[in-house]
Amino acid sequence: MEALILNPKDQPMRFDFSSVDDVESYINVPEGVHNCRVAEVRDGRSRDGSVRWSYRLEVIDGEWAGRTAAWDSLTWSERGIYRVKKVLSVLGLDTKGVVEIETNDLMGLRARVRVEPEEREDPSTGRRQVRMRVPYLGYEAYEPPTDVDTPPTLAPVDGWKQKHEGGAEGKAPEDDDFAF
Repeated sequence: MEALILNPKDQPMRFDFSSVDDVESYINVPEGVHNCRVAEVRDGRSRDGSVRWSYRLEVIDGEWAGRTAAWDSLTWSERGIYRVKKVLSVLGLDTKGVVEIETNDLMGLRARVRVEPEEREDPSTGRRQVRMRVPYLGYEAYEPPTDVDTPPTLAPVDGWKQKHEGGAEGKAPEDDDFAF
């Protein structure tokens, strides 16, 4: 790609755009596996009329925390129900027997999610777009990191436990016990 040259004020800018792809990129995180949570759910319909829940997966830790990893969806159709069961199970929901679930029940659920880029053409504009997508079996159960230090347990302040937590006086602290 030709380097951009800073031009003095009031000079025309010259750049050869033939080397720049005409692709809209919606990629916010690198390809790979990320710890994610369901951050948004939208109820809609698939092309065949089946109920489809589209949801946004947000990275919850590391360098990319807070960024959208991908949008994925669950299609409640005869063909899609197998993936629905797999995904809901990995997200921690019980999928044995009859399950009653609403879109809001997905909010905040977590999983380890594999994302990979996918390029497609927008049918309304004809422009090429690149987005991250989750493969069919791109979910694993989320396990919180074990390398995070737990805060130390604080020792009681001298005399607090005996006087105010059911010790010698046997009563709970009253609002007037605290001077502000």
